[in-house]
Amino acid sequence: MTAPTAHPIVWLRHAGQRLGLVPTLGGAVAAWRLDPPNGGGDGTDDTDTDADPSLDLWRPWDGITPDLYRLASFAMVPWSNRISGGGFEQDGRFHPMRPNRAGEPYPIHGDGWLQAWTLSRPAEDTAVLTLASRHVDGAPYDYEAVQTFRLVEGGLDQAIEVTHRGADPLPYGLGLHPWFPRAGGTRVWATVDGVWTSGADPIPTGHTTELPAGWDLNAGLDVALDARAPLIDNGFSGWDGQARIEWPERNLRLTLTQREPRLDGTAPRGCCLVYRPPEGPAFCFEPISHPIDAFHMPGRPGLRVLATGESMRLAVAWRFGSIG
Repeated sequence: MTAPTAHPIVWLRHAGQRLGLVPTLGGAVAAWRLDPPNGGGDGTDDTDTDADPSLDLWRPWDGITPDLYRLASFAMVPWSNRISGGGFEQDGRFHPMRPNRAGEPYPIHGDGWLQAWTLSRPAEDTAVLTLASRHVDGAPYDYEAVQTFRLVEGGLDQAIEVTHRGADPLPYGLGLHPWFPRAGGTRVWATVDGVWTSGADPIPTGHTTELPAGWDLNAGLDVALDARAPLIDNGFSGWDGQARIEWPERNLRLTLTQREPRLDGTAPRGCCLVYRPPEGPAFCFEPISHPIDAFHMPGRPGLRVLATGESMRLAVAWRFGSIG
């Protein structure tokens, strides 16, 4: 992987891991991988990432395309997924929102992923990315956001925080959008109690606690490369903030634990999203604060109305290890 001059990769290294960040391309992640057991990846060259691809924990960027859907991961702020209806209403005022991605009829994933972020590195294992966003493409949002990444023994601590700077309160949401490699036996587990259903359009049309056949995250969802299963692009309700992904052929397990907001019985359970395309080398499991199109759901589940200076935060801990 060779980074183009327009979007250089900045590397963190610690505890046998490498995390590549692309501040100028949506504040996204280029790669998160383990150093090969043969001692490669010693950190002597920040542009060299030619390691065994089986060691990638997230699907790596090719270093060329500027399409954020080809990056390893990006943050979704000041809301996640799609907003229908051409916008939303808040306190009696309608706020129009324009589509922001070619081929998408709805605005999607906020606008933080479409802007350049500013990087600071307080330590070799830590990076902080900041963004001041002011009414992008006529949107009502005026906010500041901070992403933090810290490599630790056995994994990565990651967080996204947003602070409202506009004069009028607005609803906010957050999410993380990692892409995971798929192999022959890949599965993902999470405790959920239902799913928002939809037609061909991913905008929800209803909710059910009867999970469709082959969609049960509680029992382990097949996301293998050769699954040939129908598309899933849906939010799941009642998520307890924990998940695990296993690649048996690599004897590798990756777990996710949501740390903020806490979902330990003192707060309502949250939601997550699974994107399982019928084919392709990657799938998504996304920790999100609210379901797709929550702006148009009764009670706006998971969205938080922030007044000037108020903030919300989403933080997760990723940990890897052997299956056995």
